[in-house]
Amino acid sequence: MAEQLNSLEELNTAAGLEAAPAVVEIPREPQRDALGRSYATGKRKDAVARVWIKPGSGKVSVNGKEMNAYFARPVLQMILRQPFTISGTEDQFDVMATVKGGGLSGQAGAVKHGISKALQLYDPSLRGALKAAGFLTRDSRVVERKKFGRAKARKSFQFSKR
Repeated sequence: MAEQLNSLEELNTAAGLEAAPAVVEIPREPQRDALGRSYATGKRKDAVARVWIKPGSGKVSVNGKEMNAYFARPVLQMILRQPFTISGTEDQFDVMATVKGGGLSGQAGAVKHGISKALQLYDPSLRGALKAAGFLTRDSRVVERKKFGRAKARKSFQFSKR
C-alpha cells in the first residue's frame, strides 16, 4: 500500500502536478449599515420577522411594543433571549423587529432566527456558537394541508359499517 502511494506521488511529480493546497478559510467581514446596525430576516412556520440589531442596553421591541407586552408568555421571552445567552452577549444589543404572519409561537421562532442571523452578521466570530446550537438553520416544518375526503390533514371521518 505504501509502495502504491509512493508511486502515485512519483507519477504526479513526474507529470508536473503538485499536491492540492490546503483549504484556506477566508475570514468573514461584519455587515453593518451606516447607522451601525445589522439586518436579517428570520422565518418560522408562516411567520416572517425583519430584525435589526445595534449595540445598546438589551432593549427588545417587537412591532413597536416592548418584548414583555408582545410576547406575554415567559417561554416565548426565553426563546427570544436564547441567541444572546448562547453567544454570551446579554444586554449588549438593542433589537428592533417587525413580524408578520403565523401565531405567537411561530413569530417568536422567527424573531429568534432573525436575531441569530443578525448577530452572526454583526460579529462573525459568534457564528460557530450559534451554528452549533442550531439557531442559524431555518426550521422548515410547516402545517400539512387538509386533504379532501378527510376530516383534517390525516384524520378520517368515523367509519360506519352499516
